[in-house]
Amino acid sequence: MNAAMVVLRVVHIGCAVFWGGTMFFFATYLEPTTRGLGPAAAPVMQGLEKRGYFTVMPIIAAIAILSGATMLWIDSAGFSPAWMGSRAGMAYSTGGLAAVVALGIGLGVMRPTMLKVGALVASAASVPDGPARQAHLAPMAALRARITVGVRWTALLLTVAVVSMAVARYLG
Repeated sequence: MNAAMVVLRVVHIGCAVFWGGTMFFFATYLEPTTRGLGPAAAPVMQGLEKRGYFTVMPIIAAIAILSGATMLWIDSAGFSPAWMGSRAGMAYSTGGLAAVVALGIGLGVMRPTMLKVGALVASAASVPDGPARQAHLAPMAALRARITVGVRWTALLLTVAVVSMAVARYLG
């Protein structure tokens, strides 16, 4: 194994572990907890946004995918059909595709929805308590439901990616 592959592997695994681990934590603990807290969870989500979570995660995910695709290109001698059609090639490709779809859900569904929630909560501070504030926050339930679905699909797809990558080299 050459030095480039070692570096790519370390970058790929490091970013993928961070991305996948964070999403599994989000899906199993953070999202259900914040959903149960309702509006009281706003400071947690605002803290994540302030620390750059919604910017950093897509970058980490993209680095994981790009480094994985580069390793696949090298291992497959430029995506040769014979190698890509092998069981290992199909397993790596399945894992990669699952990760790409997960990133698409993150960028296209979860990130914009979470930013909408943040903006809605921030703007609610200027609305007086009572029916006006409740009306202002009415869209929150649909946004939370969308986040829940996005988080669950992302976690499921990343599970497919992790399992595919873990077993691919043993498939021959």
